[in-house]
Amino acid sequence: MTERQKPFVIELEPGDPPADPGLAPEISDLPPEGRAMQGVALVAGRKSSALSRFAFWVFTSLFTLVLSVAAWNFVTGLFVSNALLGWIAFVLVILAVLILVIFAGREAMGFARLARLDHLRIEADRAHLQADLPAARAVTLQIRALYSGRADTAWGEARFAGAAPDVMDADALLELAEAEIIAPLDARAEAEIEAGARKVALVTALVPLALADVAVALYANLTMIRRIAEIYGGRSGALGSWRLMRRVFATLLAAGAVSLADDMIGSVAGGGILSKVSRRFGEGVVNGALTARVGVAAMETCRPLPFRVAARPSVSALVSRAVTGLIPKGS
Repeated sequence: MTERQKPFVIELEPGDPPADPGLAPEISDLPPEGRAMQGVALVAGRKSSALSRFAFWVFTSLFTLVLSVAAWNFVTGLFVSNALLGWIAFVLVILAVLILVIFAGREAMGFARLARLDHLRIEADRAHLQADLPAARAVTLQIRALYSGRADTAWGEARFAGAAPDVMDADALLELAEAEIIAPLDARAEAEIEAGARKVALVTALVPLALADVAVALYANLTMIRRIAEIYGGRSGALGSWRLMRRVFATLLAAGAVSLADDMIGSVAGGGILSKVSRRFGEGVVNGALTARVGVAAMETCRPLPFRVAARPSVSALVSRAVTGLIPKGS
């Protein structure tokens, strides 16, 4: 026969005030606000003033000048004292300069790829508005050249190449290119958005450290936007990715889209119930939803064709798939 367990009792010491349930902090009825993503929006979407840009140029130029003079004096000094060490230092400096040139070239190529996507989208819009079939054919030829040699678009590109000569309407030609060539890329981009939203939601729910969720959300959004750009052919370096991220957030802030919509949580997990079950979990879902909204904006920014045949991805659907298994079934 097992011994019955006694209730756990905490005895008050003499002089301790009596326990009063009314003194317990109230549970906030306010919905989660997605503060981590709001912080990311402030960091990434903030516009720099002309004075700050000028100051950055001055300090960068001064640092480059000081570093160059120091390197020159260092190498020439070594040549005077020891010719062998001087040649070694000279070769190392040349290699360092070559590496900087390579990095600068990669950044320039990244900016050129992003500009190419912007140009294609602008030309596609113009061909659509003017019903210009030659312009539409030129856009689709550039899209085929952009994705030539890629396995994920090879099948769709072959189908498009077989059907395009028979299409005699500009809109129909652009829609065919979107359906056959761009649609597989959309699926990959949506998978990246779901992964980014899931990561931000988990970190917000599980990491209670102040500003840690903001840092992780900033990194996750930057990585997500960079991968989306790579999917659509806009592979860029560190500066290009940061500039693209700032552009995406600036667009969302201008439209007032980096904010909590009333139906965003409700469509995912039953409205305000989440915040009552777990405040951190509800906050995580909101941050994940805002991350998904950023990802959709990145798709629109990086996509070479605007959404016409394919529907613009639903933020609610993306978040629902991203947090599948994370939401308690009873909520």
